[in-house]
Amino acid sequence: MIFKQVFDQKSSTYTYLIASSKGREALIIDPVLENVGEYIKLLKELNLKLVKVIDTHIHADHVTGASKLKDVTKCSTIMGDHTPAESVEIKVKDDEYINLDNLKVKAMYTPGHTSDSYSFLMDNYLFSGDTLLINGTGRTDFQNGSSKDAYNSIFNKLLKLPDETLLYPAHDYKGEKVSTIGKEKKQNPRLQVNSVDEYVDIMNNLNLKKPAEIETNVFRNINLGAWDRISF
Repeated sequence: MIFKQVFDQKSSTYTYLIASSKGREALIIDPVLENVGEYIKLLKELNLKLVKVIDTHIHADHVTGASKLKDVTKCSTIMGDHTPAESVEIKVKDDEYINLDNLKVKAMYTPGHTSDSYSFLMDNYLFSGDTLLINGTGRTDFQNGSSKDAYNSIFNKLLKLPDETLLYPAHDYKGEKVSTIGKEKKQNPRLQVNSVDEYVDIMNNLNLKKPAEIETNVFRNINLGAWDRISF
């Protein structure tokens, strides 16, 4: 397997490239529009063919590069079946598998940060989107977010995975690149709660500023980042 992690400085977003070393087919998770050129260069350097691109949810802090990657590479676009993005080609369901040569990626519906949030599991690699972060969890105060749903997704799904499962989130703001489920259980301050009500209380009192340009970003991301596919 080939695995690359690319960081976007402006939005603190991690994008992931996964490929089969056998058939050279690749997929990209959570691409950022401004970095599409970098992804294309990386694909060429590694002699890979991009066949699928996944967004874990409709992002609010950056514009997805899914549409641009599709235009350039003719890859398929994938999101979970709760997405409001009508132009996405493949909508996967909870527990459905995405095939990539000899690799299998499992879709896991993990609402809470947003109502359409999905995580993706490949072997012991968990790509958690904004649901579970390193030493944190995704905010739940916009885009039909729900702290109760987030608690259920995290405690009753993601934390049920083996402790050695590697955690790769869509964001990090302190330079961390990877964690494990076991480490997050012990050290993540948001997870040191005894009930769903305690977790909801924490999330309801974060008092975070909304992401800059949230309305524009969400609007564009519902169209996979493409202005020319937006109807007024």
